[in-house]
Formats: sequence, structure tokens, C-alpha cells
Amino acid sequence: MLDALRKEVVALNLELPKNGLVAWTSGNVSARDRETGLVVIKPSGVSFEDLTPESMVVVDAQGNIVEGDHRPSSDTPTHCFVYRHLPEIGGIVHTHSPYATAWSALGEDIPCALTAMADEFGGPIPCGGFALIGGEEIGREIVRVLREGPNPKSPAVLMRNHGVFTLGASALDAVKAAVMCEDVARTLAIARRMGNPLAIPPADVDRLHARYTQDYGQMGRGTPPEAADR
Repeated sequence: MLDALRKEVVALNLELPKNGLVAWTSGNVSARDRETGLVVIKPSGVSFEDLTPESMVVVDAQGNIVEGDHRPSSDTPTHCFVYRHLPEIGGIVHTHSPYATAWSALGEDIPCALTAMADEFGGPIPCGGFALIGGEEIGREIVRVLREGPNPKSPAVLMRNHGVFTLGASALDAVKAAVMCEDVARTLAIARRMGNPLAIPPADVDRLHARYTQDYGQMGRGTPPEAADR
């Protein structure tokens, strides 16, 4: 089942170590098939270099295994909760990328003090509260933060003391958001060591985000990060 989506999810999982977003077997990418509602996700505890389309796990919206010989990621309940409650989402990424996770250890939003942040995230990257791994608690907190937090447009949410979850209309969009989240988290961490980062006024953030999402690039959102003209 879903052979093309399995191949895509493998390729996008391999982008995580390539971009320095994960260590060992941590982190995962999933994608939802729009026609069936089924989700393809990385198996639990399998090295990235050992991933194959056949090793991907297909689950239903409740996280029940539909196809696959491996256990799915331990974050599967989180992914499935988000998919069920945010129907516009087609891909989810989870990482423990160092700089963004450092912000999560502080329990702080990443302030919108860079035009690249205004472009991609439409404001600050919000940090949710602490939630235990293994059930739906993290997914519930991600959805709450995006509905009630300071920036519902953000494709990234930090989870306190844990790491990063990024969302997108496609899995490629979610991977791009994960790469960009770590990039701006690093720059803002450096800026904070030098002084107090200056937030961009909200009205200018809105203008930048609108320009980027409506006019930038050749094909709109999902343009590979290396193609961005910063």
C-alpha cells in the first residue's frame, strides 16, 4: 500500500540527519495520504541508514497498524492526534535539534526578531507545556498551543523539556519548517548572548509573512530550503 508515499517518507526522514536535526535513532517524519486518511511513519528505534520503503509503517487515524513488520514510532499517538484535529495538515516532523530544543528547555517562545522568522513562521515560535511521551498528551498540547497560543500561523511548536514538532500541508513543508526552526533558533541564541534581540513589529511581521506565502518563489510553499534567496 501507498508505495510512493513510503518512498517519500524515507527520503524526507533522511533529511533530518543530513541537516543535523537528530541524533542516533531519535526523530521522525510522517505523511498522511489524503485519499485514505492513512499515515506512513518511521518505525521505532531503527537507524536512519537502515530505513527502506518496506520498513515504513502504515497506521490508521487512531494509530492502529494497517501494514508493516515493525512497531511504529513512539510518537505515533502524537502524530495521529494532530492529524485528526487539524485536517489541513499532511505531514509532521519531530526532532530534538540542539538549538530549538535548548529554547524548549527554557520553556520560552522563540521571539520573532528575524525577517526569515516572519516569512516562514508568521510570528514567534511558541513553546507548549510539558507533556509525557507515549500517549496523546503531546498532540493535545500542540493543538492547544496552535489554537490558543501567541501564533496560530506557526508551523512549528516547541514542547517544553522535549523538542520540536513541525507541521505542514505536506511532509516536505514540515521538513522545511524543521530546518528553518533550527536555523533561526541558533541565530537567536547567538543574538541573546550578545544582547537583547529586537522583535519585529507585528504589523511588519504580517506584511512579511503575506509576501512570502503569496508571492515568493516559483511554486509557493514547499520550495526546498536551499533554493531560498535570503
